[in-house]
Amino acid sequence: MRRILWIIAAGAIAVALGWWVAALPGRVTLAVGSLSIETATPVAAVLGAAVVVALAVLLRLLLLLAGLGPRLRRWRLHRRRAAGDTAVTHALVALAAGEQTGARREAGRARHLLGDTPQTLLLAAEAGRLAGSDAEAAGIYRQLAARDDAAFLGLRGLFRQAIAREDWAEAAQLARKAEAVHPGAAWLREARLNLAVRIGDWPQALSLAGPGAPLAALTAAAAAAEPDPGEALRLARRAWKADNGFAPAALAYARLLRQDGKESRAQDVLRTAWQAAPHPDLAALALAGTTDRLARVKQATAFVQANPDDPESHLLLARLSLDAGLTGEARRHLERARAGGLAQRRLFLMLAELEETDRGGTEAGRAAQREALRQAAGAAPDPGWHCRHCGASQPAWQPACAACHTAGSVTWGQPGLPPRPALIAG
Repeated sequence: MRRILWIIAAGAIAVALGWWVAALPGRVTLAVGSLSIETATPVAAVLGAAVVVALAVLLRLLLLLAGLGPRLRRWRLHRRRAAGDTAVTHALVALAAGEQTGARREAGRARHLLGDTPQTLLLAAEAGRLAGSDAEAAGIYRQLAARDDAAFLGLRGLFRQAIAREDWAEAAQLARKAEAVHPGAAWLREARLNLAVRIGDWPQALSLAGPGAPLAALTAAAAAAEPDPGEALRLARRAWKADNGFAPAALAYARLLRQDGKESRAQDVLRTAWQAAPHPDLAALALAGTTDRLARVKQATAFVQANPDDPESHLLLARLSLDAGLTGEARRHLERARAGGLAQRRLFLMLAELEETDRGGTEAGRAAQREALRQAAGAAPDPGWHCRHCGASQPAWQPACAACHTAGSVTWGQPGLPPRPALIAG
């Protein structure tokens, strides 16, 4: 209703205005040179209004014509951008599908349409890498690395190429540059950790280790690589505290304590480790300063009191007793080890040696020796160092597997069997 009233009011005003113009008195004369035009005032007013309207329309047309060029350029740019975005999408699909030719074609088309943006350069580099053109990819990665807005992308691509060709020095340098460009990147931290493990930079690996990392193994390795005795001792203690049943950590800590003149503390560390997870090297280090065979038996008896019923304790005492000529004690400990579940080749070989020493001149002794050797041939293998990740055997403990380069994966035990939980680093 209100709208109708407004329309009626506007119409009334227009009629009144027209009526007022029509009632204007007088005449208007326009003279231009010899040309003279005379008309009534209402007609002149209408003509004047028509001229104003015509001029306004003409001005509008001129403005439209003046802006037609920029509009046309914007339209072309928009169309080019849309085609470039389509090319980017097709290149991504081709990369995901592993289509080398299609990826390179669409990446080149995207660069032609959109120019050398970080996105198109990265697509071109990845397409070149997929096609096996490492030199082409490296050149584009270097272009990215030179840009302020995409340096991390280029450095990461160059880093991956350095890792692929096992150029560890170049990879380490690129990793440091990438860290400076984009500090704290989770991927970069893990990559730098893996690189440090691969090249044996254990202090660096330890500094990069996060939650869940094999702390005992990395710290023990860092202690071994540390030239400062005081700092090495601190790191070895930290490794042993991380896992006091981890033999390499206990051995490293005990050796440094012994070098520092703290023999009693070193023996305590070795006994604690033996209690958690007996290992032959622990006993060997604990008895290293004793040469008398009977004294070694006595010292070993006191040493294993932290874990006297473990088969390893009985096997150790059997070995030392046999070396000292105490065949009765050796036999008793071997039987106790066997009753404790130890059925490995080393036990039966020691039994055969015992029979040769104790009853080698009798038929019963020779028969017992043959039986022990027969059992040794079919017994379970002796424990050793092996990688729990890939299963590769190791001649000695190492911070990382020599085959698969997994840090903290080298453990003591029988091949094919899970290691003791106390020996799992970290």
